[in-house]
Amino acid sequence: MRMTELTRFDAETQFPTVQIVDHDGNLVDDTYKTEITKEMAQLFYRQLKTMRLFDRKAINLQRQGRLGTYPPFEGQEAAQVGSALALDDKDWMFPTYRDHAAIITFGQSYNILSNWNGRIEGNLPPKGKKILPPSVPIATQLPLAAGAAMASKFKGHTTASIAYFGDGATSEGDFHEGMNFASVFKAPVVFFNQNNGYAISVPIEKQMNSKTIAQKSVAYDMPGVRIDGNDIFVVYFETKKALERARGGEGPTLIEAVTWRYGAHTTADDPKKYRDQQESEERRKYDPVTRLELFMKKNGYWDDAWAQKIEEEAADEIESAVKEMEMMPAPDVNDLYNHMFEEAPWPIKEHKEQYLKHMRGEQ
Repeated sequence: MRMTELTRFDAETQFPTVQIVDHDGNLVDDTYKTEITKEMAQLFYRQLKTMRLFDRKAINLQRQGRLGTYPPFEGQEAAQVGSALALDDKDWMFPTYRDHAAIITFGQSYNILSNWNGRIEGNLPPKGKKILPPSVPIATQLPLAAGAAMASKFKGHTTASIAYFGDGATSEGDFHEGMNFASVFKAPVVFFNQNNGYAISVPIEKQMNSKTIAQKSVAYDMPGVRIDGNDIFVVYFETKKALERARGGEGPTLIEAVTWRYGAHTTADDPKKYRDQQESEERRKYDPVTRLELFMKKNGYWDDAWAQKIEEEAADEIESAVKEMEMMPAPDVNDLYNHMFEEAPWPIKEHKEQYLKHMRGEQ
């Protein structure tokens, strides 16, 4: 039998971008009308605002030579904060190098800053928190998240894992391996994609022919949902739903949070080389912090004095963290080598000896 016509997969119809609150702060899904309270909105706003101040402070520190290369996340706060707030204390988090808002919201201290100055303390979560060090290699954390989730399931634990990754990670084999393992073993893991439209300098339309990332869930027979990543309410409720499904033994979920990063890929990058910065400024009308503020004002949750107070408190917290970081001793170069292997193989030993000689000014 000859196939005369192929049926095109209509991803944009099957995976529409879900919202609860629109760009103008209007509630567009009454399902959550009773669940969204003033207390919830205030909690969400405080964390969004704090994380924005943190990100801007980190960029300033780098520009002043007080911090190493730093990856900004302004514009993606709702995707990170909303998803992290949906987690239970015992869940696992597998972040990327850009997910400071998620890490801090989940319980990591502002000490994460010291990571960008070479201090290993910046990667140590508080006792009892299962937060892995930020993954810089792209997508390598996805199979790890699937494995941790599988282990939790085998041990009879009712915990879930969440793995963060960008749109560029979907072009890596690790993405597909992690998704496949999780699907086969019905691992309790949520794959949380922050689609900001660019894999460094490569726009998504040049990276993939898929119209959405959420549709990639179909190949692995798991639920997939595409959400407005700048709507903190839809991020929170959809992530919570996926986590509950995972803990209930129903397996993994793929979430695509459509968002935007205003700034550079890192402070070592110049986005003007590959992206229209005017477009980036126009995206401010979809801003997650502004949207929540509009929603709160329309529902009688807003108070100018309260907003001013939380901003001042957040600024003080961040300044204290910066002072603490800058009081730390200089990083130990041995840390680059001493935590790779229990017994270092000869190439590592040789490289370490050569580098230490270089640092001492020896030939």
